[in-house]
Amino acid sequence: MKYSIKEIKDRLKADFSDSADLSVREFVLKSSRGVKAAVITMEGLCDKEQLAQTALNPLLSFDFEDMEPKEISRTVLGSVIASSDVIPFDSYGELITYITSGFAVIAVDGGEKLFAVGVQGYASRSVSEPESEVVQRGSREGFVEPLRVNMSMIRRRIKSPLLVFEQLTVGSGSRTQLMLCYLHDRASPELLDKLRKRLAACDLETVLASGYLSDYLEDEGTSRLFSGVGISERPDTVCGKLTEGRIAVIADGSPAVLIMPHLFVEEFQGVDDYSNRTYYAAFIRILKYLSFLVSVFLPGLYTALAQFHPEYFPTFILKKTAQSLSETPLPVTLEVLFIAFVYEIMKEAGLRIPKSLGHAVSIVGALVIGDSAVNAGFISASTLMVVAAAAICGYVTSPLYPPIMVLRFIFIIVGGIAGLWGIVLVTAVVIISMCSKTSLGVPYMSSLSPFSLKSMRDVFIRSGWRTLSRHTIRVQKFPETEVKG
Repeated sequence: MKYSIKEIKDRLKADFSDSADLSVREFVLKSSRGVKAAVITMEGLCDKEQLAQTALNPLLSFDFEDMEPKEISRTVLGSVIASSDVIPFDSYGELITYITSGFAVIAVDGGEKLFAVGVQGYASRSVSEPESEVVQRGSREGFVEPLRVNMSMIRRRIKSPLLVFEQLTVGSGSRTQLMLCYLHDRASPELLDKLRKRLAACDLETVLASGYLSDYLEDEGTSRLFSGVGISERPDTVCGKLTEGRIAVIADGSPAVLIMPHLFVEEFQGVDDYSNRTYYAAFIRILKYLSFLVSVFLPGLYTALAQFHPEYFPTFILKKTAQSLSETPLPVTLEVLFIAFVYEIMKEAGLRIPKSLGHAVSIVGALVIGDSAVNAGFISASTLMVVAAAAICGYVTSPLYPPIMVLRFIFIIVGGIAGLWGIVLVTAVVIISMCSKTSLGVPYMSSLSPFSLKSMRDVFIRSGWRTLSRHTIRVQKFPETEVKG
């Protein structure tokens, strides 16, 4: 197929409605035939100096003599363009994708191929430590928005030819580039096929971040309270999961990388666990599990005990609690719900307001809503302490905060209506729901249910590296899983 620069230019102008950032630079090559060529770019996405050095200057200075357009195209690819990143292609859809991704596209009038030259030069955030995953030891690097930068951070850590980056495009309007990242010898072909099909079935018009795809990657018919898709902004974490046979989904424009399959026990694992001594890592791991249980159950248990089972309180605590609750106008259930709700409002306000006003919100929350409300007799001190302790424990496992928050409110309401028996019943329902959940066909509660003694070496405690390094457990090899490695 021969390409006409005029047809390409007219079609681009029609599709982009003569957008001001579309640039089509036409020129005549140094040739006895007077063959025309064009460089197509989007303003602000290319490095103009690099474009001039690698494409424009070589094209304008090279003598093509009496070559035909087909031969000129081959010469441009093989002898003229001074760039290591040159991709030949032959479809209009790819042309749109490349120019909107920062590439410069070279077209020779009458040629059979178009060439995308990597001269990206758009402004981007520098590599820095992610605020959501702070570590004491280990790398301080975190993923950023440009896709190629994120790929390079993974490649620097895994220098193996078995590391594969597979390119996909999602979003009918945004045409967002994705990369499936996996180790060819470890990732299951069945898992890869499932993931490709789900991404191909994504009918979103706009995909601006990797989080847009989470619902499409979840297994149907399973609980949505807990996510079967892991999210990380740290290259160290992603590389560790790749060695276990996981697949990472990297989206252009998003620093958050999706990891599948994802297991419940991984919410309590961190990079620091593998950098510290085993006894300290085990202590921190157990502390996270206890904090999770306290954050979910403490307000509900307090409500149930105060409402229906006060005899379970020790005598001195019962006297203090009864006196405190008797002086407040609200029933204990409404009081706990109110304080938990106010805390969520304060949390959202603290996230949204400018940092310079953060101290003001802290002062208002601590003095006005906290101390003043207790002194005025509007809320009890014991209730405030219980909700505050649960809220603090929730941040120990911050990735689980959304389901923790939902479960906390559910247990408060159930504890106030049905007491301890209601909490036991809802707990059983939650556990059954979690055990029935899967992530790409892999049981979400793997290691615990179905139980695997061998994989328990990295659940509640972390074994030493001499033990962990003997046999790397691949996620698709968990018991009762049909996925083949």
